Amino acid sequence: MSPHGTSETAAPALEVVDLAKTYGTVTAVDGISFRVARGSTMALLGGNGAGKTTTIAMVLGLVTPTRGALRGLGFDLLRDRRQANALMNFESPYVDMPMRLTVRENLTVYARLYGLNHVRDRVLAIADDLALTEFLDRPSGKLSAGQKTRVGLAKALINEPELLLLDEPTASLDPDTADWVRSYFETYKARTGATILLASHNMGEVERLADNVLMMTQGRIVDRGTPADLLARYGRTNMEDVFLDVARGTGIRAEDAFMEGAPS
Repeated sequence: MSPHGTSETAAPALEVVDLAKTYGTVTAVDGISFRVARGSTMALLGGNGAGKTTTIAMVLGLVTPTRGALRGLGFDLLRDRRQANALMNFESPYVDMPMRLTVRENLTVYARLYGLNHVRDRVLAIADDLALTEFLDRPSGKLSAGQKTRVGLAKALINEPELLLLDEPTASLDPDTADWVRSYFETYKARTGATILLASHNMGEVERLADNVLMMTQGRIVDRGTPADLLARYGRTNMEDVFLDVARGTGIRAEDAFMEGAPS
């Protein structure tokens, strides 16, 4: 059984099979495969250009794969995109909402795009939950970085998604706000049983939130496991050192070092 009580043989929330994306002679994602169990958090780790964001964009349907299969929440994501998207959502601080629209107007637009009922009530409820009420009628372009992050989170959760995709959700936030955002993700996941796919450069965030980790380099998955597995495998005490070992290609996995030192 998984740590969330779901059988590992149950249908996963997300399944990626031989997924690839090329742009001319450039390969952004190079035939990756993985499964994300329902109710778990999977982290994608890698340096800039490793393929994390392109992978998330393909799962979201923003980028068409060159080859491969994508299945999520019981749907073929390449064929049944509209039905699947109703159960998914996305958050990234690098994607801005229309600056001239107020927070209320932006959230109302997204609620209608997701076909929600009782839109006004839902906007007010998520605003209250995320402490947005006092600036609901402020233009989005007039918000601080922390306020924009909370509004982005409200947008990402407006439809209470079963599959939530996050691309560096706490980048540029002060430690207190970042901790608040991570706590909210933990609370949301515990309450709803949602599945999360997380791309992050914050290793403390990964250790805190992720059940499993995929290490990516040049569009390929080069290692995978739980944070504890990876720490033991590389003989490290924190994920930042594991990340540096993999990104620089300088690390020797502890188990490999043991085998090299074993008598022949």
